[in-house]
Amino acid sequence: MDPEVMEKLAEEIKKWGVKIGAIQGIPLPESTCEIWDQIYNFQAREDDILVSTYPKAGTTWMQEIVDLIMLNGDVEKSMRAPCFVKVPFIDLNAKPMKSGVEAANNMESPRLLKTHLPVQLMPPSFWEKNVKVVYVARNAKDCMVSYFYFQRMNKGLPDPGTWDEYFSKFLAGDVPWGSWFDHVIGWWKVKDQHQILYVFYEDIIEDPNREIRKIAKFLGKNLTEEVLESIRHHTAFEAMKKNPMTNFSTLPSVVFDQTVSPFLRKGEVGDWKNHFLVAQNIIFDEEYKKKMEGSGLHFRTEL
Repeated sequence: MDPEVMEKLAEEIKKWGVKIGAIQGIPLPESTCEIWDQIYNFQAREDDILVSTYPKAGTTWMQEIVDLIMLNGDVEKSMRAPCFVKVPFIDLNAKPMKSGVEAANNMESPRLLKTHLPVQLMPPSFWEKNVKVVYVARNAKDCMVSYFYFQRMNKGLPDPGTWDEYFSKFLAGDVPWGSWFDHVIGWWKVKDQHQILYVFYEDIIEDPNREIRKIAKFLGKNLTEEVLESIRHHTAFEAMKKNPMTNFSTLPSVVFDQTVSPFLRKGEVGDWKNHFLVAQNIIFDEEYKKKMEGSGLHFRTEL
C-alpha cells in the first residue's frame, strides 16, 4: 500500500473514526452515512457475487473461499491483492482511499463484493439483478467477543469500552451495523425470495469440505475433490493467519493495531465461555429466547 495514502488515511481516521451516524435507525460509521445515496443507488451486475455478514461472522474467510471457488482453486491468482482490495466493501468510505462503491464501479466483471448491511438497507439493484448472495451467520456469543476485540484494534470504529460495557451495548444493538438479532433474522426471512445461500459459521468449522462443496454448487461450480481439498487447506485458519493477503498485515497500525489484538484472533466456536460471566450468560440467554423465538433459526454455541 502507498505510504502516503496510508498516512492520509490515518489522519482521516483521527478525524472521523470514532463518529457513528445512523440510517433508518441503524448505527453506521459516519463516513458511510456521508455517501449513503451512492451506496443505496449502487448498481449491481447480474454476474456479481455478494458475501454478506454481520461483522465478525467469518467475512474474510468466506471471501477467500468464494474467490478460490470462482478461480477454480488457483491459489496464485487468489494472492493477486489483499482481500480488502480484491473484494470491494460497498459500505466502506475510508478517505483518501476509494470508497467501496467507487472501487466496485472500476472493477471488471465478474465481481466479488462484500457488505455488512442489514437486509432492509440493501441497494435494490441486488434484488433487481437477482445477484447470488452467500450470507454467513455466526452464533451471537462468539460474534460479540470477536467484535469486542475488533473494535479495540480497529481505529476506524469507536472504542468498545470495558467488556461489561460492551456486553450491554451489543445486546441493545448499539454497535456499528446494529443488532445481531435483527441482522440474522432479517436475512433469514428473505433467503427464499432471492438467490441467497444462508451458511452457518459453526457448520464450516465442523466440516469445511462439506460446506465448500455446498457453496461451489450454489455458485454453479463443479470442482474436483482435489480442488476442494486445496481450497480447504488454503482457507484454514492458520493458513489465513500467515497469509499477508488475508491477515491485514499490509494495513499500518494506525488503521488496524494488531498489537492490541490480531485481526485473525482465534477462529473457533465457544471462546465466549472465556469471557461471559455466569450472570451475563443468564441475561443473554433470556434476551436471546425473547428475540429469537419463532424465527426458525437455530445456532450452536459449542461443537
